[in-house]
Amino acid sequence: MANSPFTKVSELGTGRPVLVLHGGGGPFTTALLVEHLAESAHVFAPTHPGFNGTARDPRVTTVRDLADAYAGYLIEQDLRNVLVVGSSVGGWVATELALGSAADRISGIVPINAAGFEVESHPARDVRGMAPQELAQYSFHDPSNLRLPPPTPESVDIARGNAATLAALSIDTDPKLMKRVHEITTPTLVIWGESDRIVGLGYGRAFADAISGSEFARIPDSGHLPYFENPTAVFAALDSFATRSETE
Repeated sequence: MANSPFTKVSELGTGRPVLVLHGGGGPFTTALLVEHLAESAHVFAPTHPGFNGTARDPRVTTVRDLADAYAGYLIEQDLRNVLVVGSSVGGWVATELALGSAADRISGIVPINAAGFEVESHPARDVRGMAPQELAQYSFHDPSNLRLPPPTPESVDIARGNAATLAALSIDTDPKLMKRVHEITTPTLVIWGESDRIVGLGYGRAFADAISGSEFARIPDSGHLPYFENPTAVFAALDSFATRSETE
């Protein structure tokens, strides 16, 4: 696609278009979501520019820029009735998409343990610089569920590159976003792993409450990536919402 910042977009399955947006850990963190959704939908799973060794784009310097780029992608690909599923930072991007120029092409958004908002009563934990095993203590219901392969020079380089891209995206928080989400008219399902200690359950509930008419699915025995630890509950909520939000 001409002028696109996306150098890698995986496509799987057939049916309704579903855009799956990964978080700061990279595309592998949403692989389970992609695999499940591709059983009944046409899944578009892009790698954000600058992640997993892809080139950064000088036009993308904020999360809002990233969302605008995805809006352009939906328009140029003429995708409609799109379900957008975003994990962590990807949930932030999904939320911005519902507020942007392609909102009329989106028939549902599913932010999963979304990050990037400011909730004064439930501040997010600063995890910058944490090693994976330390991060697991805050992001998993059961930290032993994090099973990483032995590091290789390539995986270390990718992790460093992802971290650098996050820093370049001004990834901390957007203090204005919580004041704008009431404008969202797109059907919304907020999914939250109740044991997340990065962005806690109260944070998630406040976010959902700020979006008029949104649904909130609390997922037990799971943390920041709830589909890793309790996929049955996540997929049940996601599949039900996907059916109800489809318009064509």
